[in-house]
Amino acid sequence: MSAPALDRPAAGTDDRIALDVVDLTVDLRTPTGTVRAVDHVSFRARRGETLALLGESGCGKSMTAQALVGLLDPIASVSDGSITLDSVDLVSASPSKRRDVAGTELAIVFQDALTALNPVYPVGTQLAEPFRIHRRMSRKKARLEAIELMRHVGIPEPESRVDSYPHQFSGGMRQRLLIAMAVALSPKVLLADEPTTALDVTVQAQIMALLGRLRTEHDMAVVLITHDLALVAEQADRVAIMYAGNVVETGPVAEVFGSPKHPYTKGLLDSVPVSAERGADLKSIGGTPPDLHSIPRGCVYQARCPLARAQCVQERPTLTATGAGRAAACHFSEEIDNA
Repeated sequence: MSAPALDRPAAGTDDRIALDVVDLTVDLRTPTGTVRAVDHVSFRARRGETLALLGESGCGKSMTAQALVGLLDPIASVSDGSITLDSVDLVSASPSKRRDVAGTELAIVFQDALTALNPVYPVGTQLAEPFRIHRRMSRKKARLEAIELMRHVGIPEPESRVDSYPHQFSGGMRQRLLIAMAVALSPKVLLADEPTTALDVTVQAQIMALLGRLRTEHDMAVVLITHDLALVAEQADRVAIMYAGNVVETGPVAEVFGSPKHPYTKGLLDSVPVSAERGADLKSIGGTPPDLHSIPRGCVYQARCPLARAQCVQERPTLTATGAGRAAACHFSEEIDNA
């Protein structure tokens, strides 16, 4: 089940493509057996734009990100599909090749900066490490680069704080440090996995503005992983909506949010309290996502879908074009407006 042709131009016709994911499938090992956490997911990320992977907790967003950067072992593994970065298939690449592209071509910003940063080393030492490993810089020169990085992401007085430890920075400053480490070597693709979690609204806006500025300066493709619809509406160019390990709808953010073509997308949007009145019921999606041990044969959303019919039980829908640059995995996408 590869991505629809609408998002897959002929080879060589789109040199802005930085990351090409085709039929990515991840199997997760659990105490009660192996489950499919990501099921034939396909998408493309282009340089200079932000692609959002959006969905509820447990839908496979972060597992997809971990597969992209090779952090699945020992609990999971890629069982099918390809991840192409600058003509290199990362799924079949050797461990040494994976290490070569880490930071230089592909980088990730994790959601918990305090655990992602090493608490026993000064931040300057950690920021200097990419330069020492990949650029073979001396300690002195790498330290100067670390100070410049801190200045670049808005850390005040970097010369005096370069020897400070992670716990001596605020949550927002730690997140800036993580971003600095990620963009140190100007990667082509930056994965941002819930980068504003646990930050207050003002700091969230600052972090996203920083990511937007760095995306432009480094001409990166940013893959934003989040469950926050408002964040996607404000920051992303395109969106791929995931449910139970599957991509169920994809397209430009403004078009998908303005006229959804999958009932799950519509349910997410309807659950946002735009003009709720005191005492009024809030809308929500009934039921719960399916257990990964017992994914239904047909549509993965059938148990919660107001449009579900016999065909949905028997046949799983594939991503099908619903407009220019858009696709949805629904047998009855033309009826969504009336759902």
